[in-house]
This record gives sequence, structure tokens and C-alpha cells, in this order.
Amino acid sequence: MKHITVMLKEAVEHMAPVSEGIYLDATLGGGGHAEAILEASSPKGRLIGLDQDDMAIEESGRRLKRFGDRVTIIRENFRHMAGVLRQLQIEKVDGILMDLGLSSFQLESEERAFSFKSPAPLDMRMDRRGQLTAAEIVATASKDDLVRILRLYGEEHQAPRIAGAIIKSRQEGIIRSAADLAEVISRAVSPSRRRGRIHPATKSFQALRIAVNVELESLTEALDSGIHLLRTGGRMVAISFHSLEDRIVKHRYREWTVGCICSPRIPICVCGHKPLARLVNKKPILPSAEEISANPRSRSAKLRAIERL
Repeated sequence: MKHITVMLKEAVEHMAPVSEGIYLDATLGGGGHAEAILEASSPKGRLIGLDQDDMAIEESGRRLKRFGDRVTIIRENFRHMAGVLRQLQIEKVDGILMDLGLSSFQLESEERAFSFKSPAPLDMRMDRRGQLTAAEIVATASKDDLVRILRLYGEEHQAPRIAGAIIKSRQEGIIRSAADLAEVISRAVSPSRRRGRIHPATKSFQALRIAVNVELESLTEALDSGIHLLRTGGRMVAISFHSLEDRIVKHRYREWTVGCICSPRIPICVCGHKPLARLVNKKPILPSAEEISANPRSRSAKLRAIERL
């Protein structure tokens, strides 16, 4: 399985790595971004790579081995980046990258059950040390909880129909794999959804994956930690793949770039509030037409970058 790194050129350009710099790839994946950052920060740049997925750690470890002690790879969720850096006795870094997409080896690994076609039992754990699986949610959640998960994490407008179908199918013992669940969802949605370009189970699978991996909460914690780990002039680059992630990134970036918060009625600033960062790009950077053609999975990517003041 070959992983194609999304928006590689744009990510490195916005990170602007230099030799002597210390960089944190908070979502290491296949190591493509990390490799490019290490090359651009040659000969002395250092990179700390985090990932909670054992497959990613193994793959990136092979890919980055040639950089020797310039790279440190640690299996950890990026929400714990501050603690990792403390253990490494690193106070500040010059750049943080967060690529929030699934890697190709996660999507194509049948045993992980991220794919609609997987015959394996529902798993969806990025960190296989975790206890909660998608199978447990599907087998035990109430209809109200399923509706909430599908609406909140999948923005699924037909959540009640899908939740009802899941409850009925699990009582009949029909849902045994990811492929079974995808078929149940496909039958539950309206006929127009079945004829659409996007698989009718896409939003539901996204919702279950986010719930299993506590993705949105982890992202929020990672962003809030990361801004305080950047040294002055350091940059944070985030690549998101759906609106829920992008909304969190966009709002956090906007908060950090706000200056005076006094009422417009007050002619002189008395709050003393200063912005933490500036936007590197006011609008998100999107993948080129050439990249989308070569790698259709990149089509929903959005890159946003800020610089610490």
C-alpha cells in the first residue's frame, strides 16, 4: 500500500523550515511531510514525530531512518504533545504540522474496518490500544445516542432513519462487518442518496470513526497546546478534510489573531489584549487540480497556517 502525502509542497512552504529549527509533526502518518521538512531543514534541523497508530510508527520509522538522530518518533496522540516535549526537555518549537486525514494504509487495511467494503468486524480505532470500537457503539448505543453521534460527528440529516435501521438490523444479527453496516445504511437512506456520487454511508462512517477516536476533542486540545509551544515566528500548519475539523481550526486561528477586545464605544484600548498570532493565509489553501487528478482523496483538503507573534 502506497501512501500519497497530501499538499506536500504547500505544507512545507507554509512551514518555512530552516536549519537549526525544531519541528513537530503531530500526525506522522506515512512520514511524507516529515521527510520533506527534514530535507528542507538540512543539515541540522530536528523533527519530533507523533502518531497514535502503530502502523504509522512502523512505516514512518522505515522512511525516516536515514535521518538518524535528527528525528525522534514517539507513539502518542497529538493531544499530549506538550507532555512529550517536556519529557524531551524541549520548551519551544519552530513549527507544528497537523495532517488530520486518514492514511492510505489505514483506509486499505481490512482489519481496521475504515472502508465500506471491509469484511472485518467494525473496529475503526486509530490507536489499537484503546478499548472502544465502532462495533461496541453499533451493538450497544441507544437510538437516541446513535442519532446524536450521526448528527454531531457526521452532519447526517437522515440520522433517525439510519439509527432505526441499525437498531433493527442488530437485533436480527445482520451487522457483522463494516460491509454489512454500509449495506444497512445504504438501504435506510432515501433513494436519491443511493444514486449520489458519494457513498451513502460516508457520513455515518465518519461519525463513528470520530466518536471512537475522540477526534474533535483531541484536535481542540492539540491546537490549544500547540499555540503555546511555538516560539516567536514559529508556524502552525493544519490540513483538514471535513467541515467539522476545518471549523475548529478556523475558529481557533481567528481567536488567536484578535487584538483589542474593548467595546467600540471606548476610544482608547484599556484591555491590553494582544494577538497571539497572525494568519499566514487569510483563506484556506486548496489542492491543485493536478494533485486532485493524481490523488482524488486530496479533493476535500484545506490547509490553514498561522505564525506566532
